[in-house]
Amino acid sequence: MPLFLDYHQFDSVTIEDVKEAHMVDKAIQDDYGVKYHQFWVNEEAGTVFCLIEVPDKETCELVHQLAHGNVACAITEVKQGVYEVAMGSHTVRSEGGLVTYRSGEVDLGYRSMLVISIRGVTTAKDLSSLENLLSPNWARKITLDNFSTFSGRVIPWEIDDSLIATFDDASQAVQCSKSLQKKLLKSENQEPKVIFKIGLATGQPVTANGDFFNETIKLSHRLSNAVGDNQILISSLTGKLANVGSDTDSERLRVVTPSEEKLLSDLINSLESNLSEDKMNMKNLCKNIGISRPQLYRKVKTITGRSPNYFLRDLRLNKARTLLQQKAGNVTEVAMEVGYNNLSYFSKCFADKFGFKPSAI
Repeated sequence: MPLFLDYHQFDSVTIEDVKEAHMVDKAIQDDYGVKYHQFWVNEEAGTVFCLIEVPDKETCELVHQLAHGNVACAITEVKQGVYEVAMGSHTVRSEGGLVTYRSGEVDLGYRSMLVISIRGVTTAKDLSSLENLLSPNWARKITLDNFSTFSGRVIPWEIDDSLIATFDDASQAVQCSKSLQKKLLKSENQEPKVIFKIGLATGQPVTANGDFFNETIKLSHRLSNAVGDNQILISSLTGKLANVGSDTDSERLRVVTPSEEKLLSDLINSLESNLSEDKMNMKNLCKNIGISRPQLYRKVKTITGRSPNYFLRDLRLNKARTLLQQKAGNVTEVAMEVGYNNLSYFSKCFADKFGFKPSAI
């Protein structure tokens, strides 16, 4: 049977409340061909997530309604393999269905996603060296080994050449990112030299939109795109859960505030919807996200280390490289797609950033 996760939001909830509701669900599950496996409870946040085998979404809603009336805010189907990677096999189920860590501590359902992008910075002379520039093998190996050391599970990702791992504990994710940063910066004898960017975000498995960690991965990816070279940018929730203190080296690792996180999301949403425009109108951009031009410049500079115009340039060129690697169009088509009407200027900007011409991909 298909596997589903549902999400409930309460003003107030206790573990005992959910255990009782779970037992009522199980009492009638056989009548509807449903199997309730386990649940996660976060009493402070008022969230509950249930793992269920059920023929379809409608049956899941019906059984909850008949059993106790607590209808889910969202229900989403999850693939077994994807679920196991994202949520992990570290947990155990108590007799009452509550998911805990093996230590006995309650698993609140949060998972932290680390996204790292790595690229070589030397000039490619042929196709074989180009492949290593796009995805330096030595740096990938260090990254994957580091994920394993800190109990991170690699999430398959085909959209671009980023590497992504999920962690059960936010502190482990932060320690992994710091270790990665240190190792990659100290690999002085490796070729090609690399530039990397690390983004970390934490979220719950299902949101009100019904996605399965999509929003968390999206935020991690955006933080990775936004951060400066060889730096780490951490979401506000990750920083809170990992107790990242005020002694953080702001030049190498930074935790964004909730307001900065929202600004960054609003900014990227607006920019991505207008990437094909040759000349972005900053006045309209400021209007779209509800901020003055001086504020936009100051805040974007603080978060990303770049002006809004340079941040837009990097966003366009990174998108162009991804589209070219995906064979989503020829160089001219991709240049137009990301807002460059002058092909020679696009090629120059691309080569200045990545070390090779777009036609080499």
